[in-house]
Amino acid sequence: MLSRYFPKIDLPLISLWLAEIRLTKTNPVVFVLLPESAKERVPVIQGLFNDIDLPLLGAIFPALVTDAGFATDGITLMCFPEGTRHFLVDALDTRPESAVSEIADGLSEGEATPDLPGQQLFLIFDSMLPNTGSLLIQLFQHLGRRFSYAGVCAGSESFQPMPCLFDNHRLLANGALGIVINPATHIAVHHGYPVSKSLMRASSTVLNRIDKLDGQPAMSVYQRMIADEFGIALTPENFYDYAVHYPFGLISSLEVLVRIPVGFTDDGSIYCVGEIPPSSMLRLLKAPSLSASHCVNTVVDHLGGPQKSSLIAFYCAGRRMHFGQEASDELEDLRLSSGSTAICGALSLGEIGTYSDLGIPAFHNAALVCIR
Repeated sequence: MLSRYFPKIDLPLISLWLAEIRLTKTNPVVFVLLPESAKERVPVIQGLFNDIDLPLLGAIFPALVTDAGFATDGITLMCFPEGTRHFLVDALDTRPESAVSEIADGLSEGEATPDLPGQQLFLIFDSMLPNTGSLLIQLFQHLGRRFSYAGVCAGSESFQPMPCLFDNHRLLANGALGIVINPATHIAVHHGYPVSKSLMRASSTVLNRIDKLDGQPAMSVYQRMIADEFGIALTPENFYDYAVHYPFGLISSLEVLVRIPVGFTDDGSIYCVGEIPPSSMLRLLKAPSLSASHCVNTVVDHLGGPQKSSLIAFYCAGRRMHFGQEASDELEDLRLSSGSTAICGALSLGEIGTYSDLGIPAFHNAALVCIR
């Protein structure tokens, strides 16, 4: 997959690069990654692609991933071959079932290329959707194991509503974008967060909001467990200092999914990135130190080991908040360990992987998503 990061949105230079791409590819489908600081440039990008008559897909993220680390300026472009199946749908917050049916129908009918064994569906959701996990299950019910699933969430790191997905003519919120990737492409998704001994039941939840844990206000239980296990006096004032380091672990049949708390209410409810099903079992997690993390090694193994090729990487915003300045060190470790000649991608707000044994998609937090 051809990709290129431009430190500045230089339209003549971008046009020249696209012209060079067209010498080797006929009518490529181009996926554009923009940092939040450049969100006002979407109409300009759309105008450029419409002028040269190229299909455009795009998403806005808090920041971009580059060879030099994280960048809040510039633009990244990724080129897919002509005939790559893709979609962009909106209103997943108000009509999830019909929108999921649209996606499934669009991928099943009028296909430019036939289904191939091992094909992969890469998804980009608006991070403000509170029901991403349910949407993934609905999509799996329609498509089954025709695809393996991977992806990320786009939007603002402030978790405030913002249109963040676009094509040649639209810029929309509460939607999803999808691209079918060929089977020869390797995708790895991993978080590597260790699990604590604590165990609690989410006795009352609504989508991504936990109202009660073990029958008590969620915030009071969360405060007590953090104090008992880690000696931390959690208060509403320091909630945002500690929550990213001590997320919940949602226990599934095959693994523990990270759920990072991102807000709370006066009545003791806690909001997380990602759904918490009613009556699910949770553990309290402690995010690892960089020196104790094996995430990069696991990702590189899943990619097939070190190779001299370009790498696309999406890095969770919550993971960056936890590691702080060391997040750039982890990116550099990823670049060196994978043998990559170049690395580009974005800071994500939720990640998607697939249970390999069952083929079912799962929604993660704190993960790395890498494509090669």
